[in-house]
Amino acid sequence: MITVIELGCANTASVLFALDRLGAEAKLSSDQAEIKGARKVILPGVGAAGFAMNRIHELGLYDIIRGLEVPLMGVCLGQQLLFDRSTEGSVECLGLIPGEVTQMVASREMVVPHMGWNQLEIKADDPLNAGLRDGDFAYFVHSYVCPVTEHTLTTATYGQPFAAMVRKDNVWGCQFHPERSSAAGAQILKNFVEL
Repeated sequence: MITVIELGCANTASVLFALDRLGAEAKLSSDQAEIKGARKVILPGVGAAGFAMNRIHELGLYDIIRGLEVPLMGVCLGQQLLFDRSTEGSVECLGLIPGEVTQMVASREMVVPHMGWNQLEIKADDPLNAGLRDGDFAYFVHSYVCPVTEHTLTTATYGQPFAAMVRKDNVWGCQFHPERSSAAGAQILKNFVEL
């Protein structure tokens, strides 16, 4: 059973549908006991880091998420929340992966938010990106980016390289939406189900 955290700021239905297509049992929850007892957890998010972190605190989930020992995957904003902080309103995040999330630099050629398909470049082998190849496409919608560090599994480039997938210990993240990323996204979700 995979527990998908409900914060009220994510397209959780598409995540649940994608997991169902893979034959995975999944449920949506913001219940502290259910999340604490989950076998795997997905933290999705869309929108502002400040709102999402406020919801995590309001629901009493901050220490629970930080204390999880089972596989945890952040998706889109959920990946950004795994880091120490975000410059989007100077928000303190979960601190599970070192680094600061920063705003993308806009230009005439690089409109922000970054919306659409972009190619992945694999930087490290990991069970989550097994079966992916350099150049596979993923679907992004974001205005802030995670830094490229020793915890980066794949990067994408939009004006600048940024961390598209990350991992530290039992914590993974995808900046893009795997549930909307065709075959590559389905492979990533399948890999997470099988961890």
